[in-house]
Amino acid sequence: MKKVLKFIPLWKTLLYILLAVIVTGITACILYFAALYLEKESSRFSDLVELVGTFGRGPFILGFCLLLILCLLPFFYYERQKYGEYLLEKMINEIQYISEGQFKEKITIESNGIIGKLGAKVNQIITQAEKAIIDQKEAAQIKNELITNVAHDLRSPLTSIVGYLDLIHEDKYKSEVELRYYIQVIHQKSKDLHQLINDLFEYTLGQNKEFLVNENPINIEEMLNQLAIQFQVQIKEAGMELRQHPSTVDSPIVIGDGNKLARVFENLIQNAIRYGNEGRYIDVTLSEYNGVIEVEIVNYGQAIPSMDLPHIFERFYRVEKSRSHQTGGSGLGLAIVKSIIELHGGQIEAESSAGRTAFIVKLPKNV
Repeated sequence: MKKVLKFIPLWKTLLYILLAVIVTGITACILYFAALYLEKESSRFSDLVELVGTFGRGPFILGFCLLLILCLLPFFYYERQKYGEYLLEKMINEIQYISEGQFKEKITIESNGIIGKLGAKVNQIITQAEKAIIDQKEAAQIKNELITNVAHDLRSPLTSIVGYLDLIHEDKYKSEVELRYYIQVIHQKSKDLHQLINDLFEYTLGQNKEFLVNENPINIEEMLNQLAIQFQVQIKEAGMELRQHPSTVDSPIVIGDGNKLARVFENLIQNAIRYGNEGRYIDVTLSEYNGVIEVEIVNYGQAIPSMDLPHIFERFYRVEKSRSHQTGGSGLGLAIVKSIIELHGGQIEAESSAGRTAFIVKLPKNV
């Protein structure tokens, strides 16, 4: 109501009051003469007038004010309608401006009524549209980065393969030993290329919610025991020891795809062997907190730099270029791990300090 009154110009307000006073005066005169006539014609009405007269001028002033308000109401409703039309026109102009690409702008909300609710809904749609545009741009950027990274990582082994094949094709080798070396390099580069393509395919599938096709009860403790046996030889060759700490979890069961969860812990144990061989131990701890199964895999090798730690789960991210060349990683392993964990409704975190690096996998327990 205050906004409507502020919307009316002062001169128009004074004009409406003047008109209302005139109409009220005319109406009061008509009622006065009508009351005189009825007083003469009806004794009951005469008694009523006498009764009202005992209260003095109060009832007459109150009646006059009520008449004045009733006369002002049509003007107020007229101006309120015009104010609503003004708000709608202003909203249309703002929507027109926003539709030209100015999604950072929002509809001005000047009313708490239906128009205000309409403006709030329009603002909500604008926010969603702006988010959709940002998501689309990010998706396009991710796609371009993915293509660039894939092209870069594919080009390196392919260049080596083609180069050594050209040498063999042109008989540019000095001995059988050199020929076998060329073939060995080609074989290793082909394996790296095959691994990269498999990792890329699995990472791409991992971004699809339909990737999780098998959902069965999985005993995480049994899975970790099997993996400890599976990696026993590899860990021994690395001069390390895997220590499994006693679990206090009664029923470490989660719902998910056993093969994919196994891939997660295989990757984390392999990373611990690759990058933690400066330390002797790999510690695996299984625990439960507030209905969440937590698996912590710790190695005691070189720490991950603090500036790299927030990015290690990003695709194609490598902490040290020299180290990635040494180990031959695709840069997709931890990204695949994160996507699988998130598909199971869980989380993965990494902590690293001098002489200790831990990966903590959190999965909802099946209750």
